[in-house]
Amino acid sequence: MISPARRAAYEVVRRVFEHDAYADRALAAAAEGLDERDRALAQRLAYGTVQRVRTLDHAIETLGRRPVRKLDPPVLAALRLGAYQLAYVEGVPRYAAVNESVELVRRARLERAVPFANAVLRRLGDGIRELVRSLPEGPLKHSYPDWIYELWREELGEEDALALMRGQHEPPETVVRLVRGELEGEPTDVPGAWRVERVDDRALAEGRIWPQSRASQLAGLAVGGREGERILDSCAAPGGKATMLAGDVTAVELHPGRARELAQNARRLGAANVHVVNADATDLPPELTGFDRALVDAPCSGLGVLAQRPDLRWRAQPLPELQLALLRAASERVRPSGTVVYAVCTISRAENEAVVDASGLEPDPSLADEWPAYRHPQRPEFLLTLPHIHGTSGFFVGRLRVP
Repeated sequence: MISPARRAAYEVVRRVFEHDAYADRALAAAAEGLDERDRALAQRLAYGTVQRVRTLDHAIETLGRRPVRKLDPPVLAALRLGAYQLAYVEGVPRYAAVNESVELVRRARLERAVPFANAVLRRLGDGIRELVRSLPEGPLKHSYPDWIYELWREELGEEDALALMRGQHEPPETVVRLVRGELEGEPTDVPGAWRVERVDDRALAEGRIWPQSRASQLAGLAVGGREGERILDSCAAPGGKATMLAGDVTAVELHPGRARELAQNARRLGAANVHVVNADATDLPPELTGFDRALVDAPCSGLGVLAQRPDLRWRAQPLPELQLALLRAASERVRPSGTVVYAVCTISRAENEAVVDASGLEPDPSLADEWPAYRHPQRPEFLLTLPHIHGTSGFFVGRLRVP
């Protein structure tokens, strides 16, 4: 018999690696109908397996004595899921991890592979923890692509790079923005951001809260909009930051489906000041001009949110050219002496300060004076949140003056 949580986790792992699915969307489908406890376990097993897959594959090849590229995908998914439990999850009986993973192979109608899977999983049970412990500190041990480790080591130093890699394996804190009313939770150092045990689905459906990390809320607060001002949010979906802003907000989104979702979220949150425009933010309609402020929350590699997005480390791509195009397009629509906030949820100089430098816009150093706890360690005119230091997602935020 296979537990519902393991069955759902197995489906997520297969969809991510066989069909290039996003883990969160695959989980939503696979865990539908599960109770809260089983869903939480399915998420832990699936997300952990996806995150740790490089280390798991090394262990499977070393102890199983067969290259993972030669394994049938359903067999490999079962081995990965079992290996994750054996290596990293306390309290899971070894027989359950082994037997249920073997049963997953059988249920995939690969009876011929059952003896092999059983033998490999038993070897993993005997040796995987010691194998992982013996690995040298670095991207193989912590399961990251080499390029991410090398990037962080160059920019942050060896110690912080390793701490950041370790930190983004930890479950992120659960934080919501309080839109109206009251809630059970703990206020944080970011006004409006509350740390909670779990997201209250009813409060979310009623538009009283919005799940949003402290760092993300910090980016919205950096805009500093006031009533009577016109504000452009050029990459606005799903609307967390746009619905924080005061004034007359024009929220631009390229994809029609996401634009509809943005409009629905604005209505639910009571943000009647937010007007959605379905357009390309690199080629804005001519009538969108004369704004007092702008927010460019640009697409990026997402290296600051790897804890929340387990599959992202395997698909992340830096996007500095697009980011610069978006920043320049927005700044052209802001009046002289207005401001543009550039924010990205990544930790990468090429996508952060280098984009600002290339734009030619002058940073406003008062932003870091407002938030000294999040001052960028190398460029003090900017903000940089680091998961292993600040306990929230990784964001770069700069407020720039338009000449």
